[in-house]
Amino acid sequence: MDYRAFLIKYAEIGTKGKNRYVFEDILCKQIRVHLASLGEFQIRKEYGRIFVEAESDFDYEDTIKELKKVFGIIGICPIVIEERTDFDTMKQRAIDYMRECYGEKALTFKVDARRGDKSYPMKSMEINSEIGHYLLEAFSEYKVDVHQPDVLLHIEIRDQLYLYSQTIKGAGGLPVGTNGKAMLLLSGGIDSPVAGYMISKRGVELEAVYFNAPPYTSERAKQKVVDLARIVSGFSGKIRLHVVNFTDIQLAIYEKCPHEELTIIMRRYMMKIAEELAKKNKCQALITGESIGQVASQTMHSLACTNEVCTLPVFRPCIGMDKQEIIDISEEIDTYETSIQPYEDCCTIFVAKHPVTKPILEIIKRSEEKLNDVIDDLMKKALDTVEVVEARFEDWER
Repeated sequence: MDYRAFLIKYAEIGTKGKNRYVFEDILCKQIRVHLASLGEFQIRKEYGRIFVEAESDFDYEDTIKELKKVFGIIGICPIVIEERTDFDTMKQRAIDYMRECYGEKALTFKVDARRGDKSYPMKSMEINSEIGHYLLEAFSEYKVDVHQPDVLLHIEIRDQLYLYSQTIKGAGGLPVGTNGKAMLLLSGGIDSPVAGYMISKRGVELEAVYFNAPPYTSERAKQKVVDLARIVSGFSGKIRLHVVNFTDIQLAIYEKCPHEELTIIMRRYMMKIAEELAKKNKCQALITGESIGQVASQTMHSLACTNEVCTLPVFRPCIGMDKQEIIDISEEIDTYETSIQPYEDCCTIFVAKHPVTKPILEIIKRSEEKLNDVIDDLMKKALDTVEVVEARFEDWER
């Protein structure tokens, strides 16, 4: 079948009441953005439906691949659009559709007709019965199964006639841009790209911050994070990645603070800098890839200590997942192979041999007082020298 159009199904958007049109409009905008490089498409809304119709040559597989990345879509239905004519012509269209899609092979089917135009003289159940009867006459190997059919033939009667029988699973969630903006703390590991993907799935636009530590980390470690941002941007849209030179702050912490507290104190200053960047860029929250108990800095005590420096909310989409669950998502979104490349980030370079797992906030604060003579200048320098990289999926070298 040579499909030229797609019916887009959504779920959560349908619960938004009087605001639904806002979500629909943003979803249409996101579809346009994702398909912009693939050809010319008309995206239109019609009575609770969104249709994507090709107006130029296009690649079917690439189009499906891009539509599957658009948050807010739960189903993509390749659809045949015909002129609406008399019922005899409609039943012939149904026969032609089934023959081209499924041939003469044995299968079970069910017809599901809907009248977008309630003035149509036949009711939906009558259409189901009549079309089903003609399909049984046309195909001797076909049988009706109203409970679990091999093929569910949808027929929608509106200003035109729509036929489809396949629903390709979409990404779900809400369209990016419907729920504000957040700053993602993006490392070169497995967890933080997954966290970014998951929060973006809830309609949140992303910016990201990466803490670089040259010369202790290589340029390739930085490129790895840029690549991860580009992959995630395939779902979230363009990500502005803020690269912070964190070396001097880490060295000061290493020289002046107890080594068992290095990770906690380092994380606290990362959160402070991330929050400054978030506020400057009109973000409403911070996002991290932390999961309870995964490492020493992610115990309940440690998370409470790092949270204490923030005034913005900190969201942790992976918080209740085990490592395998996170890995499964990273493989699904294609970040895993990049994440496991052997280029260390600043967190692994300056890790303590025996990190504290139950830090006490008052003790951590007293240790931080040893930085009072240098930390303000170091923080200012780090913020003043931030490098911004615009990460786009189309720039990712696979």
